[in-house]
Parts: sequence; C-alpha cells; structure tokens
Amino acid sequence: MRALERPAAAAAASAPPPGFPAGLDLFQRVYENWAGEIRTDQLWTCAPRSPQEVIDVVNWAYGAGWTVRAQGMRHGWAPLTVADGTPAAADVVLLDTTAHLTAMSLEGQAADGSAAVRVQAGASLEAVLAFAGAAGYGVTSAPAPGDLSVGGALAIGAHGTAVPAAGESPSPGQGHGSLSNLVTELTAVVWDGAAGRYVLRTVGRAEADCGALLTHLGRALVIETVLRVGADSNLRCRSYLDIPAAELFAAPGAPAGTRTLAGFVDATGRVEAIWFAFTDRPWLKTWAVTPNRPPAARAVTGPYNYPFSDSLPEPVARLAGSLVSGAWASAPLFGQVQYLLAKVALTGDITDVLLSGTLVRDVLTGDVLTHLLADGLRSDLWGASRNLLEYVRPTTLRETANGYAVLVRRADLQWAVSQFADFYRTLLAQYAARGEYPVNGQVEIRVTGLEDPAVCGVPGAVPPLLSALRPRPDRPDVDTAVWFDILSLPATPALHRFYRDIEQFLLSLDGDRATVRVEWSKGWAYTDSAAWSDPGVLTQAVPASQRAGGGPGWDEAVAVLDRLDPHRVLSSAFLDALLR
Repeated sequence: MRALERPAAAAAASAPPPGFPAGLDLFQRVYENWAGEIRTDQLWTCAPRSPQEVIDVVNWAYGAGWTVRAQGMRHGWAPLTVADGTPAAADVVLLDTTAHLTAMSLEGQAADGSAAVRVQAGASLEAVLAFAGAAGYGVTSAPAPGDLSVGGALAIGAHGTAVPAAGESPSPGQGHGSLSNLVTELTAVVWDGAAGRYVLRTVGRAEADCGALLTHLGRALVIETVLRVGADSNLRCRSYLDIPAAELFAAPGAPAGTRTLAGFVDATGRVEAIWFAFTDRPWLKTWAVTPNRPPAARAVTGPYNYPFSDSLPEPVARLAGSLVSGAWASAPLFGQVQYLLAKVALTGDITDVLLSGTLVRDVLTGDVLTHLLADGLRSDLWGASRNLLEYVRPTTLRETANGYAVLVRRADLQWAVSQFADFYRTLLAQYAARGEYPVNGQVEIRVTGLEDPAVCGVPGAVPPLLSALRPRPDRPDVDTAVWFDILSLPATPALHRFYRDIEQFLLSLDGDRATVRVEWSKGWAYTDSAAWSDPGVLTQAVPASQRAGGGPGWDEAVAVLDRLDPHRVLSSAFLDALLR
C-alpha cells in the first residue's frame, strides 16, 4: 500500500486503514458534491486500476469492518455516497472509479440498426456518447451534463427529456425512459455465501436480480455495463423566449392557437422549459428529429453550445456573488438579468435591455453585449444528437435543486404543468410579500416517457425496480413523466421552507390523476431547515410512491440488494434508513 497525500490536501487526519491491500494508491481527499452542500473531512480514497482491485478492497473492508462507497464525478445533490460532515475517522473508503475504470468498446452491431456498447462505470457520459456517436449511434434521452460517470448515472436513473412526437416511431435501441432502461447486462460486486467472500457477477437483463441493480441508489457496486444504443439522429434545437408563462403553462382547455407546453411536446417530442425566477417568459427549447440541416439553422460539431450559460460574464457573476454575500433581495434582478442574457445571446435582440432599468443596464454593459453577440446567435441549432442534448458543463453556475417526477397520462401533461406553475407563481409572490426571496435560479421542466423494458432488446427483460419512471402495472394509460426542478443558490434564506411547501403541494396531487415520485439525485424530504430529513417522506411517502400500482418494486428491490450485500459493506447510514 502506498499512502499518498494529494498536494492540495491538508495534513492527514487519521492513520491509514490497517491491512489495506498492497499495491493500491491510497490517499486522503475531501469529498464535495456539485453544489458544495455535502462536504466531508478528508476521507481515505483509492483509485482501483482493475475490477480485481475493486474486489480486493471490498473483501478487505468486509474483514476489517469498514464500508466502501463508489465515487464518480460527484455531480449530484443527494447524500447517496456519503453524508455531509463525514469525519476523517469514519471507517469508510471511497473508490474513485473515474481514474482508471473507464474502458469502453463496441460489442456488436445488429441488423436492426442498434448496437451494444460495453463500458466501465468510471467513464464519463460525454466520453461514452462521443464514442457511440463516432460509430453512428446515440441515445434519445441523454442528460444535459456530460460530466456524469456512467455508474453514477445508472445508479440514480439519469434521464433527459423525450417522448415520441405525434406520429413518431422510435428506431430500435432508442428509448424514452432512463439510461438504466438501456442496460442489457451488468457486472456487479455481490456476496458469494459458498465462497465466503465478495465476487464479481455478471447479471443479464432477464434475471430477476437485475431489476434491483439497474437503479440501485448507491446500495450496490456496479463496475461494468452493456448499453443498447440506436442509430443516431440529427436534431434541430430551437429556442423561444417570447411565450408568456401564462400561455405556455396554461390550464387545459385554453383557446385555439395557445402555445402550450403540451403542444410543443406533440410537435417535437423533446422539450425543456427554463423559467427564471421573477420573470414572465421562460426559455423554451425544443428538439426535433431533422435529418438534413434547415437553411436557417446553425450547424454545430460539438456539445455545450450555450457559452453564456456555461460561464457567466464577469458582471453577472459579480451579481451572483452579491447574492451569496447576503443581498438576497436582489433575486428578482438576477432573474431578469439571466433572462435577458439568454435572450441577447440566442436572438441578438437587445431591445429589452435598452428599455430596462438602470440596474440591469449596469450589469449587461456594452462590453457584455458585444461579447455575447460575438459568439453568434444560437436560437436555431442543428447537428448530431449528443451535440445538442449535452449543454451543462462544470463551469455552469452551481446551484442546489429539488426534483420530482409526476407520472400522468399524456393527455394530462398540460394539467400537471399548469397545476405546478400556478402554485409556484403564487407561492413565490407570497414569500416576496414577506420580504423573502428563496429562489434566485430557475424552474426547469422536462418530459419523458416511462420505462419500457422491451427497448433493451432482451427477451423477458425486467424493469428497473427503483426507477422513478417504473410504470404502474394497474395503470397502463399512465405513460408520461413531467419532471419539476427548482434551482437556487445554496444557503439562500427560507429555501428549505419554500422547497417543503412545493414538495407538500406536489405530494397532494398524488392520487387517481398523478403518481408523484422523488428524483433520486436531487433534493427531497424537506423540513423547514434541511433536505432528506422529513421522516414522513423518507419512510412513508417515498416507499408508497414506489409501491403504487402493485407488481415487483420497492420491497423486492430492497430484498435483493440486502441479499447481494448482507454484510452492508456497500451501504451507508442514510441508505440503511431509506431502504428498509
């Protein structure tokens, strides 16, 4: 064993774990998640170079009474890896899969136009999509960030935004649920009772145990997977910033000609609405399958095509900094600036900036506008799917987020959106009337289909049992999920209370018309002061939402995960409390 200390780290806070397998680099490093809300002391961390080294570490931990937690890109919010404040003295070792476990290969190309990609858990989603894309393959429902590890994305059922457009027939290998639903087989660390040790086991998609491993929330350790991908499609991504929120999120039954979110979903199948706080016109993006470049569209050859969003101009970053420093009442100004920043960069229209107040013009200076316009207009883009579906990179403003999936019939999509929008708008105004500004980011709304195991192409395939998108066996008419996320800077006063109000409202929609499930990677189970803390949501609402409709689900998945790791080497106190 070589106990190393990274140059930027402080002095070691504890002795190296005794008897750690020889030959592995072992070092201490602080674990910090995307928004910085989860931050630990320096924890013992190693970067295994092979699956066998993973097994060596897990079996050492079993004998030593330690636990092992897999660490990917740390682009998540929930405490599924480790809890905030975990001390250096904790008996836990983190496995950094991203250093070496990144191999990928094209396993086979089928006559129907699909293919299989074998990939290790530490590879980034950006690298996998580029690898598949180079061979002419892609996925329909890709998450926006590229800096997700494959293992982490599958653990929480990562998703994009996609349902079939009206009249669209998906090609083989292309699904509209989560990435987990594309898995055809996986290799995981499991307990072997006969051998008295942990071993590697390859589990096929038709095996019952696979259902629990497809979306395991960090309660298992998957080191390799095979994903089915389909023939790639060129997409046209168009942005709209002129549709009032009252129109886009109108209640069902609006007059003919109303530009509703459901209407855009029917037309293109792929939409996202970004609604900046205290503004009345969201940024709507639509993606439409378009084989050939339209004359008006700008061709792109790489991802991350919104530089104004990836890296805020310095004056705007200063405004964000003033919020963090305590000027929370500047939230309405920040929302307006974010909207105008997007509008200028996408359309070149500076009219609203010129007509805005002095404070806005002080932030969006002539130099800023010149820089935005120099980047070129980006409201109409065209290219390979991965280049348009990936648009969040690590330089994006790091905000916290809550997250929920509302499962409905597609005919009720607009109803769900209008219910949320009306409550959100009213609640935000109520808080502002009391001088409270809990939201300084944006609402993000996406729409996906539910899991269809047939998409993976394996006869008898089982669904991901813990996926937020697992269908209800008793409601085959429920086929759509509307995802709601509200983003804000961490530590914003009254934010947790606001999130709790939103959560309780969404849970109140649960019934005959909607099934509400939490988005595992985001914030949920809010008290007035913290996330992942409300015992009623953790122990009652969350399991109940997964049990809704009957069929194999929560209880079966918990039982399988416990059987595959009976000694809880691959668990944590939070997961033990949740998965029971």
